[in-house]
Amino acid sequence: MTTIKASCPTCGEVELTPADVSLMVCSHAPMSYYAFQCHGCASEVRKPADDHVVSLLVSGGVPATVWDLPAEALEAKDGPVLSYDDLLDFALQLGTTDLLASLVDRAAA
Repeated sequence: MTTIKASCPTCGEVELTPADVSLMVCSHAPMSYYAFQCHGCASEVRKPADDHVVSLLVSGGVPATVWDLPAEALEAKDGPVLSYDDLLDFALQLGTTDLLASLVDRAAA
């Protein structure tokens, strides 16, 4: 059986089997990663996976799960940054008006 060596920030070097490792390959390569649960401290460890790491893990028997990054995640963001006060105001406004329901009613008509 293939042995995969990885490192845990708490325990140091650990030995894993392909079944211990999850490989998530993203359509936007910098977002690809692999993860495992450390046998020593039971914490989940997540590390970036470039093309070289992906090919090593796949050749070692780790199945890859492919996922697409939503296009919105890469869009340029204009305007001011959302603050905690903005979020709180939004939540309070949702509790006092039924603006969303009225918009749905208008769209359905």
